[in-house]
Amino acid sequence: MHDPVRDPWAVPMRRAIAEAGHAAQSGDVPVGAVVLSADGTLLATGHNEREATGDPTAHAEILAIRRAAAALGEWRLTGCTLVITLEPCTMCAGAIVQSRVDRVVFGAVDEKAGAAGSLWDVVRDRRLNHRPEVVAGVLAEECAGQLTSFFRER
Repeated sequence: MHDPVRDPWAVPMRRAIAEAGHAAQSGDVPVGAVVLSADGTLLATGHNEREATGDPTAHAEILAIRRAAAALGEWRLTGCTLVITLEPCTMCAGAIVQSRVDRVVFGAVDEKAGAAGSLWDVVRDRRLNHRPEVVAGVLAEECAGQLTSFFRER
C-alpha cells in the first residue's frame, strides 16, 4: 500500500479527487483525472461528465486526455502521466494506449470493469504496441470512499 506522506503521487491524486467531487456535484459518478507532463506540470484535468453532457464517452480520463493533447498541440502524450481516482475501463484503457501516455496512476480498483489489472489488463497487453507503466492503489481508500458515499446517497 502507498504511504500518503511519502508517495509522490499523493498530491496529484488529491487534485484528481477534487475533480471527482465536481462530477458528483452534477450527478455524475465521482471519478476525476489529471494529466501531468514529463516534468510534473499539470497539463489538464477532467471529471466524469456523462450525465451533464449526455455523452457516453465523457469519462474523466477521456476528457483529461483530450485536453492534454490540445494543450500540447499533438495527440501523442509521450512522457505524460495520467492520474485517475478509479481504475480505467476498457474504453479508457484503449484511449490511454492510443495516446501513448507513459504512466497510469490510479486509486481505487474497479473489480467490475477495471482494465488495468483487475478484470482485464488492456494497458499492459503484450499484443499492443504501447504499454504504459501502471501504479495502482494511490490513496485507494479515499478514492473508494468517495465512490461508496456517492452510491450510498443514491
